[in-house]
Amino acid sequence: MKVDACGNKAPHEVVIVGGGFGGLYAAKALGKANVKVTLIDKRNFHLFQPLLYQVATGSLSPADISSPLRSVLSKSKNTKVLLGEVKDIDPTAQKVMVGTEAIPYDTLIVATGAKHSYFGKDDWEEFAPGLKTVEDAIEMRRRIFMAFEAAEKETDPVQRQAWLTFVIVGGGPTGVELAGAIAELATKTLKEDFRNIDTAETKVLLLEGLDRVLPPFAPELSQEAEASLKGLGVDVQTKTLVTNIENDIVTIKQGDEVKELASKTVLWAAGVKASPMGKVLMEKTGAECDRAGRVMVEPDLSIKGHPNIFVVGDLAHFAHQNGKPLPGVAPVAMQEGEYVAKLVQKRLVGETLPQFNYSDRGSLAMIGQHAAVVDLGFIKLRGFFAWLFWLFIHIYFLIEFDNKLVVMVQWLWNYFTRNRGARLITGDLGLEAVPAESNGHYPQVNTRQPLNV
Repeated sequence: MKVDACGNKAPHEVVIVGGGFGGLYAAKALGKANVKVTLIDKRNFHLFQPLLYQVATGSLSPADISSPLRSVLSKSKNTKVLLGEVKDIDPTAQKVMVGTEAIPYDTLIVATGAKHSYFGKDDWEEFAPGLKTVEDAIEMRRRIFMAFEAAEKETDPVQRQAWLTFVIVGGGPTGVELAGAIAELATKTLKEDFRNIDTAETKVLLLEGLDRVLPPFAPELSQEAEASLKGLGVDVQTKTLVTNIENDIVTIKQGDEVKELASKTVLWAAGVKASPMGKVLMEKTGAECDRAGRVMVEPDLSIKGHPNIFVVGDLAHFAHQNGKPLPGVAPVAMQEGEYVAKLVQKRLVGETLPQFNYSDRGSLAMIGQHAAVVDLGFIKLRGFFAWLFWLFIHIYFLIEFDNKLVVMVQWLWNYFTRNRGARLITGDLGLEAVPAESNGHYPQVNTRQPLNV
């Protein structure tokens, strides 16, 4: 039995690393348990990542989809929130290191997520940003709207078209939603805003390596999504591999044919890799990791040989259900976080739970206004009703009520006005470097200033 300095029975200490869906849902589920919870995150807010693409395309502001962790957990009196980054753990002493501070734990839950992967071509990130963080979304938003501004000044028709060509790599939900949003932005939202260019001439190319977009969905829904994208003017190219991105040129391979695409705005939506904590866990606990750096977990989401260390969310490789790893989506992380929280409470009274079993309640993706696809297993929706369902689900799962209200009002306003009020270009714009008539391009600066927008 664990006792404190006075000889009293000390509460069981649960340390949660990461305030994403997995970590936050674990913390909330432990909010009334007879344990002491410490949630550690390097950000002071929870980010609703499924709507991050709407920040990147000017529909929403970062604050609309972010919730302060202290506010979300303020009613959980057994929970402490710490701002910091865990870079090391000591499983023998049962401590995690935040800077020079060692924080003890009885149970450790690691939920540090994943980031985008360039499949060994990390130098591509300079030319093709991904979309995982607020900073990513703001940088992507900067590049998208700066492209239209640069095209407005450009007198060379070839260079102007390069500015008006957007290439999106990856035909999963993020890529599909980005492609649809940019196409609607060009043909509807911005069509009256410029004088020297016709934004309807914008080209949006969506590149997917497999034979269809939205590979996890049923084939008929993939076909519906592709048809909807083409209806918006998106050029969908499947069975297409990107072999190089450099100097405003995207080199692709389709079968034996190699092509070059001129585009000054390339966006990455293909592939993810685990956070660096996967490597730390591998080195300190002997855990196995897959090629993406995800930690191979036991049926109860613990690490082999360390029953008090759990990994949930995108960092976990759980393949005990059907032989395939669970997808890196929010519902998986939510259910895993809640499961581990319940298991911890069961163990404290000498009980246990059956192995984790993910309940797949469906997949959904937005293509554009009145266009979405929803696969609930027992029923498949497309078009207007799928779009309404997509709106409802995303409003429902937003963490705080004020976020739900703000997003709902913003969507209603956008629906009736076709306006996107968060079309801000922030950071160092590099305007001095680009004359009005120029064949150059704006510097690809990375704006790390999410707090003032």
